[in-house]
Amino acid sequence: MSVKKTIYSKLKAALEPIYLDVVNESHMHRGPATESHFKVIIVSEHFVGQRLLLRHRLINELLKFELAEQIHALALHTYTEEEWQKQQAIPSSPACSKK
Repeated sequence: MSVKKTIYSKLKAALEPIYLDVVNESHMHRGPATESHFKVIIVSEHFVGQRLLLRHRLINELLKFELAEQIHALALHTYTEEEWQKQQAIPSSPACSKK
């Protein structure tokens, strides 16, 4: 299974998201275009009452193997349904140098 599919499957099973998008951004970074850089946009009621840091810790724990072995960078955009309704746009990821 690809890293992208693994991330998607683990987050979907654990957090029952209303919305989930896993974007492979590896092509925007230096080195071979592999599965090493990702952006996750996730909306889940599991985040209600949780500060941003706790949301990120939860996801990092769910993906600890992938973060240790496969993922170099992981941008997380975590929302409750109410926060998602107010969201104007998904934040863009910075372009890295491809030297």
